[in-house]
This record gives sequence, C-alpha cells and structure tokens, in this order.
Amino acid sequence: MIVDLPDIAAMEVFGARIAGQLRVGDVVALSGDLGAGKTTLARAIIAALGHRSEVPSPTFTIIETYDALDPPLVHADFYRLERPGEIEELGLDDYREGAALIAEWPENAGGFAQEPGCLSVTLENAGEGRTAIVLPGSSWLGREP
Repeated sequence: MIVDLPDIAAMEVFGARIAGQLRVGDVVALSGDLGAGKTTLARAIIAALGHRSEVPSPTFTIIETYDALDPPLVHADFYRLERPGEIEELGLDDYREGAALIAEWPENAGGFAQEPGCLSVTLENAGEGRTAIVLPGSSWLGREP
C-alpha cells in the first residue's frame, strides 16, 4: 500500500491510523533516508496513543519507553548501532515484553519484517511531502492503518 503524506497534518492522521490499530507485540518498522520523517511519524503515533509531553528522539538514548500508553510502547532508534547483535546487549527483548515497538532504522538491528506483527513503513521524500510504502506482516492483515 502506498500512502501520500503531503504535509505534517497528513503525517499526523497516518500516525493516528497506525496508533488505532496497534497491539502489544506489534512492531512499526520505520525506514527511510535521513530527514525522511521517521521520527515525525513516530511522534504522531505516540501522540495519538495519548502522550501529551515532548517526545524526544531516541537517537542517543537508543530506547525510550512509554509504559502509561495503551498499548505500552517502546520507541527505539537503531541508527547508531554498528551490528545487529547490539540489540541483545541493550536488552530489547526485555523492553518489548508487554509492549509494542516503534523501530527507526530497523535494518541496523537486523530487521523485524520476519515477525507477523511487523508493519514495515518506508518513507520517501516526494516533493514537499512524503510517500509511505507500507508492507503489513500477517497479523496486520485486516487491520488497515
């Protein structure tokens, strides 16, 4: 599925659509070049789940948790990982238990596309806006974001 995101408002609507379908165990894997809008979309999802404070980019902390949301959420940015095995050192599986995951730069963590709960979203620049190429895992089928 391809989604046109001509502006921030469209990104927020798309984020709300994803948030409305998000379940514990799901992964929203956000790929794209630097500046493609991964963090903007992550912030839109987190806000749509009810978080009212600032959403820092986890570029340096790598993992931010939002336990009070429904579902609880882990926001991870794997940009700085040098090898996929580093996610084990970070204890990602422990963070993910009982939560959904938003993963920026998922390819640096070995990817999540093999998981049935993975919604892969590749963001590309399209003029002034963005285009999202969305590939749902098997457990997303029937849950249109």
